[in-house]
Amino acid sequence: MDYAYLGKSGLKVSRICLGTMNFGPVTDEKESFRIMDAALDAGINFFDTANVYGGFGGKGQSGSTEEIIGRWFKQGGGRREKTILATKVYGKMNIEPDGPNNEGGLSAYKIRRHLEGSLQRLQTDHIELYQMHHVDPAISWDELWGAFEVAVNQGKIGYVGSSNFAGWNIAVAQKEAEKRHFLGLVSEQHKYSLLCREPELEVLPASKELGLGVIPWSPLDGGLLGRNALKQIEGSRSGGNAERVEKHRTQLEQFDELCKELGEPQDVVALAWVLANPAVTAPIIGPRTSEQFEGSLRILDVKLNEETLKRLDEIFPGPGKAAPMAYAW
Repeated sequence: MDYAYLGKSGLKVSRICLGTMNFGPVTDEKESFRIMDAALDAGINFFDTANVYGGFGGKGQSGSTEEIIGRWFKQGGGRREKTILATKVYGKMNIEPDGPNNEGGLSAYKIRRHLEGSLQRLQTDHIELYQMHHVDPAISWDELWGAFEVAVNQGKIGYVGSSNFAGWNIAVAQKEAEKRHFLGLVSEQHKYSLLCREPELEVLPASKELGLGVIPWSPLDGGLLGRNALKQIEGSRSGGNAERVEKHRTQLEQFDELCKELGEPQDVVALAWVLANPAVTAPIIGPRTSEQFEGSLRILDVKLNEETLKRLDEIFPGPGKAAPMAYAW
């Protein structure tokens, strides 16, 4: 396993991040335990979750994914000590009796209460990386950084990260943190893939310049860049992608041919491409089964040469350059 510092922090994390959103709603607890054990065995120390997982999208109960991870930690064997744990706060929890203060947002009140809830469900006294799941324009940075400073000083969180922030959100956050002599953000979790390259305009260069490690979510674009996308296998992520497959069929067929030439499955090439970006610390993989997890480990062995990268740019054109050079002289 390869490791890298998470942004400007001194925290070393694996170059693959294990995503847990499937744990509970899709993957049962026994298989979830098996995947997490296999991840540690493979050297993956970076696990990502969120307080709303388990009830995400209105299905199931919010917090149930964190509870599964907590019960896995409770088995002992150094599981908690070996894990760099990341979770998130912002979304509405369908188990919290907070009335209007339970709506999506990031008030200091909500951060305090939801952090305590996550710690209880995860059966731990601290979280290494506590991430804002979304921007909340209604809350001032004085309130936000004040709340996070308290949590850091109490030893309940180690670092603060963002998710789904724009480049200018990141710039403002870091400026306001600097005023307070606070470390600020160390990571940005953002949607990024061969089919979603807009972050190359602002988010990736801003993160790299301002000391954030980028943690791409949906690097396979909801399964569209997986090995079964063109086969439309029922029960797989590709099974519900019929319309999107047709929209991108020409690109996906060209991608399939290139992967055959390389002798690697589509998901491995797509993940290796994300990992090759110097702004990226670790893409998030979200396996539903142990077999899917084992297949993802191959990305660390695949190094894409310049010719392959050029062909991928031709199949999946990006903005070309960072802003404003992408659209101005």
